[in-house]
Amino acid sequence: MDHMKLLCDIGELSGIFTTSVSIETLLQNIVDLVAKRMRADVCSIYLYDEIREELILKAAKGINPDSIDHVRLKLGEGIVCFALKEPQTISEKVESEHSKHEFSPGIFEEHYEDFLAVPILRGISKIGFLIVQRKKKICFTEQDVLAMRAVSSQVAGIIENARLFMKLDAKVQKTIDPDLLKDMKFIKGKVASEGFAYSDAIVLDNEKSLDLLFKTTFDRQFTLKDFEKALQLSEKQLEDLQEQVEERLSDAASLIFAAHLMVLKDKWFVGKMKRLILEGESPPVAVKSVAKEYINIFSQNPSPYIREKVQDIKDLIIRLMRNLVSDFKEISCYEGQIVIAKELFPSDILKLSSEKVKGIVLVTGGVTSHLSILARSLQIPLIIADMPLLLGIPDHTKLLLDAEFGYIYINPSDEIVSRFRERNEARLNLMDQKHLMSPNTITMDGTRIRLMANINLLTDLKLARELQADGVGLYRTEFPFLIRSSFPTEEEQFVVYRKLVEGMPEKEITFRTLDIGGDKVLSYYQNAREQNPFLGMRSIRFSLQNKDIFRQQIRAMLRAGARAKIKIMFPMISSFDEFLEAKNTVFTCMENLQREGVEHNEKTEVGMMVEIPSVMNIIDDFAKEADFFSIGTNDFIQYMLAVDRTNEKVAELYLPYHPSVLRSIKKVVETANANGIEVSICGDMAHDERHIPFLLGIGVRILSMEPMYLPKIQKAISGIKLQEANKLADTLLEQPKVSSIAKILFKDNNELIC
Repeated sequence: MDHMKLLCDIGELSGIFTTSVSIETLLQNIVDLVAKRMRADVCSIYLYDEIREELILKAAKGINPDSIDHVRLKLGEGIVCFALKEPQTISEKVESEHSKHEFSPGIFEEHYEDFLAVPILRGISKIGFLIVQRKKKICFTEQDVLAMRAVSSQVAGIIENARLFMKLDAKVQKTIDPDLLKDMKFIKGKVASEGFAYSDAIVLDNEKSLDLLFKTTFDRQFTLKDFEKALQLSEKQLEDLQEQVEERLSDAASLIFAAHLMVLKDKWFVGKMKRLILEGESPPVAVKSVAKEYINIFSQNPSPYIREKVQDIKDLIIRLMRNLVSDFKEISCYEGQIVIAKELFPSDILKLSSEKVKGIVLVTGGVTSHLSILARSLQIPLIIADMPLLLGIPDHTKLLLDAEFGYIYINPSDEIVSRFRERNEARLNLMDQKHLMSPNTITMDGTRIRLMANINLLTDLKLARELQADGVGLYRTEFPFLIRSSFPTEEEQFVVYRKLVEGMPEKEITFRTLDIGGDKVLSYYQNAREQNPFLGMRSIRFSLQNKDIFRQQIRAMLRAGARAKIKIMFPMISSFDEFLEAKNTVFTCMENLQREGVEHNEKTEVGMMVEIPSVMNIIDDFAKEADFFSIGTNDFIQYMLAVDRTNEKVAELYLPYHPSVLRSIKKVVETANANGIEVSICGDMAHDERHIPFLLGIGVRILSMEPMYLPKIQKAISGIKLQEANKLADTLLEQPKVSSIAKILFKDNNELIC
């Protein structure tokens, strides 16, 4: 039988692969062979376009050849796309009678009713569909189905290999299809920093700017004087930016423009440009020539730290050329615009803040905690959208960011803009809200709840004071480390910590020791690159392996906290031994400071973050040794559920209301209360109104959050009766299913946003 012959001769497909000169020819040869062996009147291959989420007819025999590349079927629409959405084989005696059949005019397939479609898959990847059709009354059999599945399996590998290795006709598309951009009107992303922005879009793409810069020639004549003027202007701009940033962010912005200024002052770098100009070279050509040389030198350096300095060179050259060639419009200026970027570092956020950007769209799927935290402190609306197409949006396209719900509107209508402006103006701003804040947060039935502030940058202190926070429940000490180009000294840390203590007089301050690793990488730490950083050398592990750095930080905290009420807590504790070693380091530092006669805090409480599942079964032992617990729900959920919260592919599995998470938090709170030590919640659950009743119901009385969330959480707590919260908590704790808990928690919500 021919279908068995097809199985036996399946090796012919490999021959087709080697003799085809293009992907198109390859696909056409495949449909010709399959049609012949299957005695089919029609054979076609549709390939799946992941970006458009549609199937495209790429090869066909027996139907109108002009249809190739023109017939496009949206995923879930039509019999074939319906079958690909949940990959399955479709075999129909009368295709037109199928509930999902859709007529495609112009391809002349309506005479071929007997229909067999087999998905082309490679693992879980959807490649497309292989389809055969016959005239009425010649039905496909089970054996035909088996033969087609075998062919589909073989074709999947060939097509995948063809896409990778056959490049004779397959040209890589470097620009994004403008039709796709025209179709985009609305995108749903994840909120990283709340706010509202409406302005022109601009893509942050230094590679694109440099590429254009290096390719552009300038007709205008430039002189050495023009170059020196541009040099002086660039230096003045950088000094002004540094001064502005230092005023606002003295703790985290230490000399972030220093690398640029140092390069401008380098006699070899600038001197070589001047020599080329004096020898007759045009200033723009001289700048580009030296820039290329330095970029190549830095890029080839074996040190990762030096290689990263390439970005500083690129930033500087773009600024210098913008000042030299003022009419070169392709070099971007970000002030007052909404920046779209593929990736950002903390220093980039600070630089964009100094340039007064209106908002940021980050085109990756994962929410990187340090970037969102930094954006909140700088009050820059930030939405993270897994939509690389946005990088192709033309500059000056109007964008509206609703970073309360994660909505991005592209070229919104006047009606949409007007409606959002009205809503934004109607919302109370923080200055209005501070007058509504009460110094005490009390439940409806009179129980006092302490609302503490998470402080990321010293600029957060002003808002925390104005909103009458009960203290600092978490000071993230890593930001001064993340921004600098080397480890800050004990004295540098002391200055920052002392400002923190003085900024919240007579209030309790909780320092968290250095929490780097995961998505918070120090560029100057040579061992920073790890295969699995979230399970690697991070947080307390780093501190205990780098005792000199750890001791300097502890000493700075103890000195800064003299005559104040301070606490020190350790992140990512996974064993009792780790906690004891870290705690003993604090006591050793106290003894050394005492011996040196240096004023310090002798009554510092020492506690731990509860984040790692390994501590759960020995939590009673910790409660007898620690002075307090703080549950960092972000990492606690991540490690409890084995879900990387920065990975968009598993983001929907990051569930604060998972039964294991809720029951584990309850166990920690019960243990702390039973042992007479304080326990607080300092992760994102603390500022989510939907989880507050549960937390109060299990006995939590201290919540710590970014200052901007204090008003809404105080308002939520004022409407809660503890008796009802207790009942809700008991009900939730009884549920073994995530879906059951979701129905109870979110019965009034149409959408879960976690």
